[in-house]
Amino acid sequence: MAVERTGVYPGTFDPITSGHMEVVRRSLRLVDRLVIGPHINVGKGPLFSLEERIDIIKEDIADFPQADRDRITVVPFEGLLIHFARDVQASVIIRGLRAVSDFEYEIQMANMNARMEPAIETIFLMASDRHQFIASSLVKDIARLGGDTSQFVSKKVFERLKAKFGKK
Repeated sequence: MAVERTGVYPGTFDPITSGHMEVVRRSLRLVDRLVIGPHINVGKGPLFSLEERIDIIKEDIADFPQADRDRITVVPFEGLLIHFARDVQASVIIRGLRAVSDFEYEIQMANMNARMEPAIETIFLMASDRHQFIASSLVKDIARLGGDTSQFVSKKVFERLKAKFGKK
């Protein structure tokens, strides 16, 4: 019997974007079980509370086929990613890369994690060209200034952003 491969996809997801969802979909081709881990990082001053971010992620994956939804869990975490990955028995950490500028930070983190836990691999998934420029921080800025974010996030996230910023 084959060993189940569990992947962790960590992030702040404030809010989850179309780019994040692309990484989720592609990750499901690589792992048997995917744990989406919204990080509890109050230092970043998130727009959405942890509970809201969890709800948003669950709302967005609700549109996936049942077989895929059954393979995804959303588990928030605090502290070191490598400890969280061990706790959920992950063999893989999945990170999305948008541009070369992401790579420097991500490779440092991957190397540190490999030193602390050599049995857990980090996999980088390059964003497709239509998602390379999407960043949660930019989406929030556009929404805050009254711009249309509908092409960068799901309809559900778009509505939540409008509600957050009092836009009609």
